[in-house]
Amino acid sequence: MTAKKIPHVLYFFGISFFVILLDQVVKLLVHFNMEMGVKGQIQIFGDFFKLHYLTNPGMAFGMEMPFENSKIILTVFRLIAMIAIGYYLYKLYVNKSPQGLLICVAMILGGAIGNVLDSIFFGVYLDNAPYDAPTPWFHGQVVDMFYIDIWEGRVADWVPIFGGDYMALWPVFNIADASIFLGITFILIFQKKFFHKEEEVSKESEVPVTAGKSVQED
Repeated sequence: MTAKKIPHVLYFFGISFFVILLDQVVKLLVHFNMEMGVKGQIQIFGDFFKLHYLTNPGMAFGMEMPFENSKIILTVFRLIAMIAIGYYLYKLYVNKSPQGLLICVAMILGGAIGNVLDSIFFGVYLDNAPYDAPTPWFHGQVVDMFYIDIWEGRVADWVPIFGGDYMALWPVFNIADASIFLGITFILIFQKKFFHKEEEVSKESEVPVTAGKSVQED
C-alpha cells in the first residue's frame, strides 16, 4: 500500500494566500460599502449573528491593549510571529508532517499576515489610524465585521470575582481572526493524531542511521 502523497509546499502557502486575499477583500468591501457602528449593522441570524463594521486598534476579537506604544509592540510581535509560523510550516512540510496539521498551520499563518497588513497599511490607505498616532504607518486599525451576540446582562451575585457586575459577551472579529481560531482549535482537537504521526515519522528517519552504525561496528 503506497503512502498518500503530500502536495507541494506551495499548496499550503497557497492556502495562507487564499485566507489573506479573502480577508482583505471582505475588509475592503465592508469599509467602502457599510456605515460604521449600529447604523450600518446588518442582521444575518436575528440578533445573534450580525455584520457590524468597527475598527479595532488592539488585538483579536475586538480586544484592546491599554498601555502606551502597545500598537507598535503588537505589530512587531505579529511580524515576528508571522515569520516564525512561516518557517514552522516549511519545517513541518520537510519533516513530512500530517497534511491536516500543515493546513491548520497555513490557516494560522494566513490569519496572522491578514491582520499584520491592516496594522501596517490601513492607517495610510484607509486613513483609520487613531488621531493621536505619531504616524499612520504601523498604526492602522484592524477592520472587524462579524458580530456574535452571545450574552449580555448582570452576573449572578454568587459568582466569584464577577458577581453583581454587568458583562457583555459579544466578540466582533474578521476572516483572519476566524482562520487563526479554527486553525488552533483543530490542532487542539486532533493533536494526538497530528503529533503521534510526527513521532512515527521521526522514529522511522532514525532507523537507517542506527542500522548503519551497527553495520559499521560489525
